[in-house]
Amino acid sequence: MKPPVYDKLAPDYEKAIGWLERNFFKGLRERALACVPPEARVLEIGAGTGLNFAHYPRGACGVASELSGEMLKIAATKANRPAGVHLLQANAHALPFPDNSFDAAFCTLVFCSVPEPVRGLREIYRVLRPGGKLIMLEHVRPDGWLGPLFDALSKATVPLFEDHFNRRTADTVQQAGFQIRQIEQHTRAIFNIINAEK
Repeated sequence: MKPPVYDKLAPDYEKAIGWLERNFFKGLRERALACVPPEARVLEIGAGTGLNFAHYPRGACGVASELSGEMLKIAATKANRPAGVHLLQANAHALPFPDNSFDAAFCTLVFCSVPEPVRGLREIYRVLRPGGKLIMLEHVRPDGWLGPLFDALSKATVPLFEDHFNRRTADTVQQAGFQIRQIEQHTRAIFNIINAEK
């Protein structure tokens, strides 16, 4: 398997994403992770450099997984990683866990880059216990005149850093078998917090 594109982006990732967060989706990570139950056994998909660690629910334990080894090296340096959360390099397409292993799973700005999103979401579905929660913060293809613009943007962003700007992630979540409980739309519906259940 070729090295993940995010290995190359890792050294500058926090600087780039920090600018985007301050200007476009400030506070949404915290808002999304507030939906994860406290004291849960959790699985984070695409933990990146550990930017979500500060927002993990109280008493959380489990696994923060990430495909990029370079991103994971940075995450390992974070002092605020919850004590009961272990780092693991793993592919969302083939999670190395038994069925029904976790109470909740979450990801932020990840499924725009997963090559086969339905496959990845079905893996999450498999490792969640019955009734387990899936929380996602994702940028998606908005409706209206912005939709075609995002289609055009994807023609540039996919070759550059495997980022699909025009995915309809809520539809994909349902295709994978989840029941959507709530969708919060922000910034002209470009950013969605998706709250779903197995």
